[in-house]
Order: sequence, then C-alpha cells, then structure tokens
Amino acid sequence: MTISEGQWNGTNNAFYDLFRMEDGMIVEHWDVIRPVPTEGLANANGMFSGFDN
Repeated sequence: MTISEGQWNGTNNAFYDLFRMEDGMIVEHWDVIRPVPTEGLANANGMFSGFDN
C-alpha cells in the first residue's frame, strides 16, 4: 500500500494505492483519491504534516 499527496483538479488530495502481488508481479490494483481535509479536524495535525520535502 502506498499513500501520497498531490494536486488533482486544483485541489490537494491523498492518493491511496493498494497492490496485490503474485510471483513478484502486480496482479491487482485498487485506488482511492480523497480530498485532504482542512476543516473540522480534531487537532492541528494534518494528514501529511511533519514530513520534510
């Protein structure tokens, strides 16, 4: 599984990609694209805060 952040359609989004591997090859792939929330958060931590570029 990979989780990354990026721009899509002019908004900040989280990209989740899940892969199933078999014999060293990708045989299935699922993905979700979700807007990164900026309001109504329980704390000041963001989904991707604390990571240096």
